[in-house]
Amino acid sequence: MLERQFRNTFETAARKSGVTGEILLQMLEARLDNTVFRLGIAPTRRAARQLVSHKHITVNGIVTNIPSYQMRNGDVVGVRGKSQALSVVKENVAKKTDVRKFAWLQWNPDKYEGIFLQYPSRDQIPEKINEQLIVELYSK
Repeated sequence: MLERQFRNTFETAARKSGVTGEILLQMLEARLDNTVFRLGIAPTRRAARQLVSHKHITVNGIVTNIPSYQMRNGDVVGVRGKSQALSVVKENVAKKTDVRKFAWLQWNPDKYEGIFLQYPSRDQIPEKINEQLIVELYSK
């Protein structure tokens, strides 16, 4: 299941003009579950995926339960009103202070909202990934 989903993401990145590996990483960073993780709403990507799946997250005010939802510039990610009281959300938002290191995201802790400003450039993505190896593997 996830392998097919990743291959589809790769093929979408390959169709776009530009460096395929960089576009792939940008698309992965723009997933809703990853954005929830980066904003500090969830402690891990797996927990972020669960929060999205269980309808605790909104995009532009609409409840969205698709973890692979692709964010667009200007999209507002929020925690539903009832869900703001969840202990996992409260704890993570309270201890998360380094969101500012992600230049493509903006976080408002008072509203439990974040804005996806733009797709990150390759040098802004902190993971040490050799995307060229991924491109070589999936180009076969």
